[in-house]
This record gives sequence, C-alpha cells and structure tokens, in this order.
Amino acid sequence: MDLFQKIFGVKDHEGKPIDTPKLKELYKSTLNIAWPSTVEGALTAIIGSVDTMMVGTLGAAAIAAVGLTGQPRMIMYVFAQAMCVGTTALCARRKGAGDQKSANQCLNQSLAIVTVMGILMTLIGYFGAEWLMKLGGANEETMALSVAYFRILSFSFLPNCWNMCICAAMRAIGKTRITMVTNMTANLVNVVLNYILINGKLGFPALGVYGAAIATVCGIIVATCISISVILRKHGYYRLSLPRFDRVTLDGLTKVGGSSMTESVCLRLGFLILARLIAGIGTNAFAAYQIVMQVTSLSFTLGDGVATGGTSLVGQSLGARRKDLAMAHANAAYRIGLFVSFGLMLIIFIFRRQIALLFTTDETIILGVTASLYVVICAMAWQNGRVILSGALRGAGDVKFVAMCALLSVTILRPALTWFFCYPVSSWFPDTQIAVMSPWIAFAIDAVVRDRMLAYRLKQGKWLDIKLS
Repeated sequence: MDLFQKIFGVKDHEGKPIDTPKLKELYKSTLNIAWPSTVEGALTAIIGSVDTMMVGTLGAAAIAAVGLTGQPRMIMYVFAQAMCVGTTALCARRKGAGDQKSANQCLNQSLAIVTVMGILMTLIGYFGAEWLMKLGGANEETMALSVAYFRILSFSFLPNCWNMCICAAMRAIGKTRITMVTNMTANLVNVVLNYILINGKLGFPALGVYGAAIATVCGIIVATCISISVILRKHGYYRLSLPRFDRVTLDGLTKVGGSSMTESVCLRLGFLILARLIAGIGTNAFAAYQIVMQVTSLSFTLGDGVATGGTSLVGQSLGARRKDLAMAHANAAYRIGLFVSFGLMLIIFIFRRQIALLFTTDETIILGVTASLYVVICAMAWQNGRVILSGALRGAGDVKFVAMCALLSVTILRPALTWFFCYPVSSWFPDTQIAVMSPWIAFAIDAVVRDRMLAYRLKQGKWLDIKLS
C-alpha cells in the first residue's frame, strides 16, 4: 500500500478500500467545492469584525444597540434557513440523478415559499421592532437606536431570503465559487458604505447607526441582484420561472426543513442558556468568553467549508444511486477536516497570547482567553469533525438525527456541564481559571459526544437508504 493510501485512504459502504486513482479524484472534487466556501466564510467573519469596529467608533450604546438586533434577526430567519437546507438536499439529489428539470422545479418552488416568508418577516420586523428589541434585552439607553436599526434592516429580509435560497441551490450542484463572489461582494459593499455613511465621508452626512443599517441593506440587495442574475443566464443550470408545485418536492422540503428548524431552535435555546450562565460569573469572564467565541467562529469556517463539499457530493452520489461514492465522499471530507484541524491547533497554540492581545490589553482577560484556548485546541479536531459529519448526513436528508444530537448535546448536556464546572467545580478550586474555562470544557465534551454519535450513525449506513423524492 502506498503512502497516499496509508494517510488518506477511505472505504466505501461495504468496507472496501477506494483505489488510489478514484481516491485522488474524491479529494479533488471535495476540495474544489470546499475552498470557495471556506474563503467565503473566513472573509465574511473577518469583515464582520471590521464592521463591528466601525460601529464601535460611535460608542458603547451604538455597539450594544446593533448587537441586540442579532439574536432576534437569527430567530426571524429560522424558517427560511430550514427551507434552504431542504433545497440543498433535494437539488443535490436531483443533480446526481441527472434530473435538471426537477432541480429547477425545486428551486422555483422554494423561492416562492421563501418569498411569502420574507414578506411576513418584513412586516413583523418593521411593525414589531420594539417588542423584538425588548425580547432581545434592550433598555432605555439602547431601545431607540436598536428599534431604528432593526426597522431599516427589515427591508433586507425579503431579498436576503431570495439570496439564501439561490445560494443553497448553487451549493447543491457544487457551484460554491458563485456563492463566494455573491456574499463577498455584499460584505465589501457593506464595509465601504459603512465608511461613507456612519461618520459622513465623501460629502455624505454622518448617519451613525442609521448609516450602518442602510449599508447592510444595500450590501444584501447587491448580493441578491448578483444571485438572481445567475439564474437568469441562458445557459446556466437553473432557470427562473413560475413555480409549479408538486407534492413530492413539497414533502421533501418539509421533511428535511422541519428537522433542520428543530435543530436551529435547539441551538438557539442552548446558546441562550449558556450566555446567561456565563454572564453570571463576572464581566472579565464574559469578556474572555466573547473573545474566544470570535476565534472559534473564525476557525470553524474551515470545517463549514469542507462540510459544504460533503453535503453536495453525498447528495449527488445518492441521487446517482452510488452508495459507495456517498460513503467515500463522507469519509474523505472527514479526513480533510482532521488535517485542517491539526494545522489550526498548531497556529492557535503558537499565537494564543497574540490572539488575545488583538482584542484586549487587560491581563486578567488575557489569562482567561489563553487558558480557554488550550481547551479549544484539544477539542478542535472533534468539533470540525462533527460539523463535517453533520453536513454529510444533511446531504443525505438525515436531518432528524442531526437535530436529535443538537437537542441532547447543545440544549441539555452542554448547559448542564457549563453550570457544573462554572459553579460547583470552580468553588472547589477558587484560585484557578476553571470558571472562565468552564464553557469551553463543556464545549470540548459536547464536541466529542456529538462527533462520536454522528460517526456511529455514518458507519451504520442507514442514511444511505433515506428517500427524499
């Protein structure tokens, strides 16, 4: 057996090793889809940080007001995001089956559904902004700014639903470079207009938080125009047309989307509980948690990129009735994730203090960040592994099992472990960093548990027989 097989070798659904020529093709196809998604995610995260820094020039109230809109906005998108997961799974299957017409029908039906969702979201967002901001925790100091920001932002909900849906369909057929260009253009427009509108440059008035909201809306509209132009091309894979609803497609979208929505709700609930637990430790501990969250979010974009490749190729393989290739693609994506994780672990270990210094000069917070990063490093391979395995199972339509894992692990196990290490254990060792590290100790255990649950599910092979349409 050659060195390439020893390091990168994977097996099919019957446990047979994939021969070297086919193995190299598997990795090449996965990486071709993964790298644009990875670049897109990484640059989006970086630009998001720059966006926050620009708003930060307006003061603490502005930062808080804009930040308060984040959670309500994520909740508003739960239904549309669930529909997009279903769109990816179904379009990938139909692409693999060589059924371009049915893939187009799926996209057009999905666009019609998210259009209704987007209109409702816009109305709720505009007229219910004050109630939503109260739900998000706005106070007298931040209420007016957050409500104004959210009302302007609500005008982007409908076009963003269209953009998300089209990008989901593009990822299904492996066209991740299109989604990369689309979303990166949106972010660049956002940053440029932030510079012009927030503090008033190039002759424009200084609009402050209102300018930041307008910049975000404009960026999303530009992205939507680009994505729509893609499906208006004469020789493209997808064609925009009036939807003709059929029960098979709607059942498939509902089956996958419903489970995806359950997973999203579980994640939101779990993260809300975690935030409240950590906030109770103290300001420095919460600040350290926020910094480490920024670092982990950026690092996980690599896992998300590989997961996109797994989702697309697993779905296409099952559509082509190639269970062997579906299993091989899932295993290849997982193996890529491990190698990527090892590189990230080394980088974070070497530059752990320098990373903390990018965000703060408070030595107490820096110590908390570096201690937490040690734990994150230990969990990184498991975390990226579970992200990739989740993507592969979603590509097969096995979203219900992924949602069950999220419920058990993120909503129940992780908050319980965070509380245990944060309060009882830290009280036993009062002069240590246990309290600050507690959410990341729970994070590490959660990553291992979910990775092993998903790996067992993958090995069972039941997901290979799921019917979507």
